[in-house]
Amino acid sequence: MTLLAGDEQEPVVRTGMLIRRPVREVFDAFIDPSVTTKFWFTKSSGKLEAGKRVRWEWEMYGVGTDVDVLEVERDRRISIRWSPPDWTSVEWTFTPVGDDSTYVNIINAGFKGDGDDVVAEAIDSMGGFTMVLCALKAWLEHNVILSVVADKAAPHSD
Repeated sequence: MTLLAGDEQEPVVRTGMLIRRPVREVFDAFIDPSVTTKFWFTKSSGKLEAGKRVRWEWEMYGVGTDVDVLEVERDRRISIRWSPPDWTSVEWTFTPVGDDSTYVNIINAGFKGDGDDVVAEAIDSMGGFTMVLCALKAWLEHNVILSVVADKAAPHSD
């Protein structure tokens, strides 16, 4: 996580990971919900396409979010804004490493609220996106569903 200089410091979450699969396959994993549901959210209203709004849901938590797809550059970049009413931006970039690996970089910015709330959201985002990348890596490289996103929340005692 970095802080931008200026009158107010805004946290910007940055995380990334090498995925040992070709860029097309890694990019498609984020665009196509039939793949993304294996490592991140459980339900989506459709594929990511520029100018489209989709809905992502995490059914195990009973939560979801609207996602506005701002830009999609095939095998290079995806830009969205999500989580209304306090929208934040998320950008994925995909850098080929040789013919069979891809470095995925994720940036999440635009957190709103008071200082403590903004920092808490940014830290949660950093952990969440890091888990997503780990789960993606396990799925694409080893065909293993880690369930780390589903298992992160503390169990409820009724």
